[in-house]
Amino acid sequence: MQASLKKRLLDLACEPYRSTGHFNYHWARGKLGHDPVFAALLEQALLSDGARVMDLGCGRGLLAAWCLAAEQLAKQGEWPSTLRAPPTGLRFHGVELMAREAQCGNRALQPLYGSRVQLEGGDMRQADLRGLDVIVVLDVLHYIPHAEQDQLLDRIRAALGSGGLFITRVGDAGSGWRFKVSQWVDAGISFAQGHRLERMWCRPVSAWTEALVQRGLQVQALPMSHGTPFANVLLLARVA
Repeated sequence: MQASLKKRLLDLACEPYRSTGHFNYHWARGKLGHDPVFAALLEQALLSDGARVMDLGCGRGLLAAWCLAAEQLAKQGEWPSTLRAPPTGLRFHGVELMAREAQCGNRALQPLYGSRVQLEGGDMRQADLRGLDVIVVLDVLHYIPHAEQDQLLDRIRAALGSGGLFITRVGDAGSGWRFKVSQWVDAGISFAQGHRLERMWCRPVSAWTEALVQRGLQVQALPMSHGTPFANVLLLARVA
């Protein structure tokens, strides 16, 4: 993504959070500005027009803010014709264990986008997964025990119909020191946000992939640590 476009998109995506407080605004700028996964979701054209998206572990709704700001830029004629246009008509539902973060996202985004963004506090393991096209779980599966991960993956597979897409980013527990760095940073950020983690339930990326393949999903793995010292991999699991 061109630097000038990314800066314009970053400004537009983060601006709604300014009204929710200094911390939330700068959190959004830091995350959206430095995490490569957000630009990749647009560059890989993973979301189709009109998709109903569930973001499990949605935090402040940054995924919705980013994608809807891209749509807004395109409508304003500010999206380069040389790049694939961002998706239009997306609708986002999100579930976040820290209810105050979901409430922050609603306060920021609903005045602009109305019912297209609906975030709520709750446990992703009990989320209503009906009527969805895409389910996204970024960087949070390892917070629940392995057996509960498997149960959630079963529910996700059952919820997605033909052409459905599951997007998840995981840390590769088989990648040595880069994975250890990922864990240290993850624990620090979680502590800063008020999460108290007794442990994390991680797997090598090969094990994550096998778990998805066993559920009849076609899996593509993309390295997703560009510009960082981490060991993150984006898994795209599709229903044939």
